[in-house]
Amino acid sequence: MFRFMSTALPLLAVAIAGAGCASQYGMMKDGSTALINGNAGLENWNRVGEANWRAADDAIVADKKTGKTISYLVSKNAYTDFTIHAEFWVSDDANSGIFLRCADPLNIDAKTCYEVNIFDKRPDPSYGTGAIVDLASVSPMPKAGGKWNTYDITARGTHLTVTLNGVRTADVNDSRLARGPVALQYDSGTVKFRNVSIKPL
Repeated sequence: MFRFMSTALPLLAVAIAGAGCASQYGMMKDGSTALINGNAGLENWNRVGEANWRAADDAIVADKKTGKTISYLVSKNAYTDFTIHAEFWVSDDANSGIFLRCADPLNIDAKTCYEVNIFDKRPDPSYGTGAIVDLASVSPMPKAGGKWNTYDITARGTHLTVTLNGVRTADVNDSRLARGPVALQYDSGTVKFRNVSIKPL
């Protein structure tokens, strides 16, 4: 009996550790799926455009385009109604964003997706950080540069809401796009994402 227990206990410990990893990087207790967990998760995305996306600083980071086009990480799954939680850090000069319900996973922009912007220095600040580009403006525009921030974004039917650092910045109805993948953008500056999860509704 003692011999059995001494053999079984290490195996049980390995199984428990494995179960912990599964919940950490996959389905979470609240029904969300982790797309980025710290610096893990690049395998959950398809790359469109060229940038030096990589794991660093306990996050997924890009700070340089390696081609002429804007770069995106595009989710491998499509979603209809959902909430997204994302933590991000950007430099003051960064241009980034989170794109929702993209109609064409190879053609990502504000016309084929809903773009929740991260762009403190956008020439028209009404659609800068906190806004949904060309759909829901924000005034005054909040600044995200130089610190960690949180986005909580909900798409339920035609209703879209954006909350930045606990403050609602966009609340709008639009029926143009009903389903599609989500995407993370790199255009300029330094961009870091960590703890990105999505929960179907």
